[in-house]
Amino acid sequence: MADFSLSNNSKIVKGKYYKDKTGSKNIKKVNVYRWNPEDGKNPRIDSFEVDMDNCGPKVLDILFKIKNEMDSTLTFRRSCAHGVCGSCAMNVDGVNTLSCIKSHSDIKGELNIYPLPHLKVIKDLIGDLSNLYKQYESIQPWLKTSKTDTEKQEILQSQNERAKLDGYYECILCACCSTSCPSYWWNGDKYLGPAVLLQAYRWISDSRDEEKKERLKKVADELKLYRCHTIMNCTNSCPKGLNPAKAIGSIKKMLATS
Repeated sequence: MADFSLSNNSKIVKGKYYKDKTGSKNIKKVNVYRWNPEDGKNPRIDSFEVDMDNCGPKVLDILFKIKNEMDSTLTFRRSCAHGVCGSCAMNVDGVNTLSCIKSHSDIKGELNIYPLPHLKVIKDLIGDLSNLYKQYESIQPWLKTSKTDTEKQEILQSQNERAKLDGYYECILCACCSTSCPSYWWNGDKYLGPAVLLQAYRWISDSRDEEKKERLKKVADELKLYRCHTIMNCTNSCPKGLNPAKAIGSIKKMLATS
């Protein structure tokens, strides 16, 4: 039987333990993944005792409290803090989500925070999304029309045509869905993944766009599209409540019936 094991420098080790100094009786233990590429050390899990009586309601509030009061070297992405930009996507208690909208009170016991899975880690909780952005660029996510500059100023849609974009244009490219997809883990260099395919369908289904056939041809590839096996992790993990699996299924149906 083959014996598989991680190389020594990739094994996660026990990190530092930061005890509460406030004397609070309302303490939550928070375990955070840490890795700094500059120190040459193994990734580790640091544990923090956080005073919840003086902390905001969201997981992002806990991270701010840790960074501001306990360890200023903690690194994570964040921007709007209102569930709009997607910057603070990470794995919280085993689920990909936005830390700015995830309530820590939903999680009983210890809280475990990791970067999004199966991405190259840049530092601590920051995953490298370069590949996803290149894939997003490849679908050319902008309106394509032969209309002149003057005609482009306003291209009308009926209410029914506009309604077809609901559930797709709201995607914020947080990558929670793609990084929860086993097919994307295994074929991320070629398979476009749920986030990008949902965006592709958003433009394919836009009545104002004039290159529907060309867009379909670009994704009609065994690896780009058909690596989806309808596992549904993408839909289950979307923090905006969208359905990438439905978008992918719609593209497959269009190709099968065109």
